[in-house]
Amino acid sequence: MTITPQWKDELRARITLSTVINRTTKLQRAGREWKACCPFHDEKTPSFTVNDQKGFYHCFGCGAHGDVISWMTEQRGLSFIDACKELAAEAGMEVPAPDPVAAKRAEKRASLVDVTTEAQNWFVQNLKSSEGAEALAYLKGRGLSSATLREFGFGYAPESKQALPTALARFDEQMLVETGMRIETDDGTQYDRFRGRVMLPIQDARGRVIAFGGRILGKREGVAKYLNSPDTPLFDKGRNLYNLHRAAPASRQTGRVIVVEGYMDVVALAQAGFADAVAPMGTALTEMQLEMLWRMVEIPILCFDGDTAGQRAAIRAIDRALPLLSPTRSLSILTLPQGTDPDDLVSKHGPEHFSELLEQAQSLVEHIWRYEQNATPLETPEQKAHLRQRLIEWSFKIQDVELQKLYRREFLDRYYSFINPSKFGERRKFVDHGKINSESLSLLRQFIADGQREMLCKAVFAALARHPELINQFHSRLLKYNPRDEEVQFALDVFLDVGDSQIDGVALPEDALGQIALWSERVTLPFPFLKPNVPVEFVSRCLDEAISILVEKPNVDAELEKATNRFGETLSEADAIEQARLREIQDSLIARMREMRELAP
Repeated sequence: MTITPQWKDELRARITLSTVINRTTKLQRAGREWKACCPFHDEKTPSFTVNDQKGFYHCFGCGAHGDVISWMTEQRGLSFIDACKELAAEAGMEVPAPDPVAAKRAEKRASLVDVTTEAQNWFVQNLKSSEGAEALAYLKGRGLSSATLREFGFGYAPESKQALPTALARFDEQMLVETGMRIETDDGTQYDRFRGRVMLPIQDARGRVIAFGGRILGKREGVAKYLNSPDTPLFDKGRNLYNLHRAAPASRQTGRVIVVEGYMDVVALAQAGFADAVAPMGTALTEMQLEMLWRMVEIPILCFDGDTAGQRAAIRAIDRALPLLSPTRSLSILTLPQGTDPDDLVSKHGPEHFSELLEQAQSLVEHIWRYEQNATPLETPEQKAHLRQRLIEWSFKIQDVELQKLYRREFLDRYYSFINPSKFGERRKFVDHGKINSESLSLLRQFIADGQREMLCKAVFAALARHPELINQFHSRLLKYNPRDEEVQFALDVFLDVGDSQIDGVALPEDALGQIALWSERVTLPFPFLKPNVPVEFVSRCLDEAISILVEKPNVDAELEKATNRFGETLSEADAIEQARLREIQDSLIARMREMRELAP
């Protein structure tokens, strides 16, 4: 076994950083952080901060930065292993036994970093040579200053397929393959991966060169415009963010991190004064990259191009992020104008304009709502009902129960405000911290009295109104019910809001309970569980069956309609059998509903 990143994360989680640092450096509380005069250099005004939530210390004066392990090694002078042992003893953890295989792998990684570092120096020298003149002119033409070229380490890879082995002759050629800079074919032939490209180093959180990105000069048929290193022992594109080693300290000053789509956008923003920008490596954001962002700030800003690809990237990122959300971890989304990217905006309109756009970034709930609202036409009741269903499905992806509930409420409030603004006001008045008013009772009374729409659903609502203590029991299953009738949807959401209030621990007032019971007694539907003085256990059993029918039957109806249409086109035996099977299930559900009308306790 070896000391893995997961083991170190567990160690950091169990140790309070400020407690360790405070043993040798006197800290003072400063809001959510701690501050002190920096122990790494002489100063009179405190510029050293400690953030327990993020698990890092940082000095804005000398740039010292690290976690609890680096504090023990850099300030206390311990070796890495001794630091881990001392902290593990304090945290009640066992230090993993040394793993010779892992040690050898770490040694190999270190030697591969030597290869990539020397390759980076060679690329930089090439850019300064006559061979790199075209590449340098291209970069200058994009408005990049000499300081930016030096800071980001721009270089040039010559056109030759065999330039690297000569330039890096002291390294074994297989090491060049393992770093991803050379390609080896099935027959053993090797050649340089990056040729005739402007080169940009990709660095890890410690600033070590672990991979490269290359941009082709000019246009070539069938050749990728941008090319990144493949995954190697040094580089995993899903576990790294471009420019993280520069953006992390910058974000601690701005309280912000901007995620853009490409590394040239990062460079352009940095030159314009936005040092806190990062980018994924040509793929959608991964869960690991999201975790890295949340260690820096609570709400990273995802900045996507205004084209279709940019919008798809935003939705993919949101889909990955929703299960990981918490009260202190979210996202905001900035969609740029159509046909523009950050590089275009800062070069044509200046950094002030981009700063204004950052202020207009949408919250996660707002972006999802706008996306779904514009996704399909909303002209028919079915299309509107489908919008509501999609919104609720988004909320289901959130694992935090409380947050899931709040997102669902927010989505439904926006839905009803959009679909029917006048009734939205009535719905908002229905549940106000558990209080139910007479207007809402009147609305539901009229709804239940109308026997022409979804009789079984109305019977369920009447039973829940009479026995509101059962709402919580069936709350999660009612969430899955998607009625087509708008009035039924409205009433269903009212009861779901009541259930939310119960889950929140907000009891319904006694007078409200009495009023609900009073009007529900007047409901005349042919279901025995609505009779007066029926045992609540019997009502619960009947509701269990009724809600099963309500949730199951719409799916069967939809599948039967599809099968019927399909049989009308094909007249095949298989489609006829499927149609008969679904009709049998539908008849069974209808029969179960009839039985419920005859059921007696």
